Amino acid sequence: MGVVVQVAGSLVILLAFGLAQLGAIDVKSKRYLLPNIVGSGVLAVDALLEQQWGFLLLEAVWAIVSVAGLIAVLTGRGLRSGASGTAG
Repeated sequence: MGVVVQVAGSLVILLAFGLAQLGAIDVKSKRYLLPNIVGSGVLAVDALLEQQWGFLLLEAVWAIVSVAGLIAVLTGRGLRSGASGTAG
């Protein structure tokens, strides 16, 4: 897919991470989790197409964990209080 897609996906994730680190958004919020799902999903697809297996593992797990976090938020379960939400 190319460098533009990689940079765009990375910027989406980094923007959410930066805002969380500045305290502008909560890591247990949809505003944090959705960009992580989108960015890591895009990067996972790109890694698959480019056969970059280590990068695919990283981004696929990041997307799966973010989806699990979003499901927890949407169902009202929330994330465990010890979870940082910034892994990945």
